[in-house]
Amino acid sequence: MKGIPEMYKKAEEIFFRILMIISTVSIAAVLLMIIFSILYNGLPSLSWEMISQTPKGGFYFGKEGGILNAIIGSVYLSVCSTILALLIGLPVAMYMNVFMIRHKKSLNSIRFFLDILWGIPSIVYGAFGFVIMIYFGLKTSLLAGIITVTLFIIPIMVRSMDEVLKTVPSGLLESALSLGSTKTEISFKVFLRQCIPGIVTAILLSFGRAIGDAASVLFTTGYTDSIPESLSDPAATLPLAIFFQLGSPVEEVRQRAFASAAVLTFIILLISISARLLSSKFNRNKIKF
Repeated sequence: MKGIPEMYKKAEEIFFRILMIISTVSIAAVLLMIIFSILYNGLPSLSWEMISQTPKGGFYFGKEGGILNAIIGSVYLSVCSTILALLIGLPVAMYMNVFMIRHKKSLNSIRFFLDILWGIPSIVYGAFGFVIMIYFGLKTSLLAGIITVTLFIIPIMVRSMDEVLKTVPSGLLESALSLGSTKTEISFKVFLRQCIPGIVTAILLSFGRAIGDAASVLFTTGYTDSIPESLSDPAATLPLAIFFQLGSPVEEVRQRAFASAAVLTFIILLISISARLLSSKFNRNKIKF
């Protein structure tokens, strides 16, 4: 009789192992199919002219030109909004895990509120930004897009950093306090050093959401064939360029949309590799237990 429970346990282990393998293979297969589809359809239309020139007259009807305006606009928008979100989000995450660590109910309420903000669709943030623009009499511009995207990615960045900071042992905080360190010193000299790899990952996640989102900037950033020269100018982005190109009745323009998607994928891949290299470099400075 003792062998029957053991047999069930072994069957259960085999079942869930097979289930995990199938799930992993399925996710990897879907990812590879997406990348293959983008590269297969986009690489034939991708050229140096396309990534080094702004759209000329009739570009969206198959004429000459490129998407340099959308590439530069996306970089401006995503980099500025990520930096602004980092300046706001990092102190908030530190405050939650160092100064509020003993106020569990308040801390859980803040995390619940941030989770709700994370789950709100980006189009809602775009509509909110549009309402704010109307209220203050602003026009569509790069600045309006940066503010909207910053509001959109702050909950993502704060909660991602929060989950990383939660992994720091409580004994590390107590030891630092016993040595006479202030909580501010502990936040930026101990916790920050301990969690740099995870914080870099949180920044990467936020950057990816910022550069790849179209809905939040649809009403706020506007769209232009020119490269923005100031924060008050409208700006094009790669997601919106892909959206407009896919809506064209011209087959050549739709193929350019896949080329734009390939450029966007390459940028995110480049940032991902850079972040991993930085994470491995800073990981050597972590305190070992």
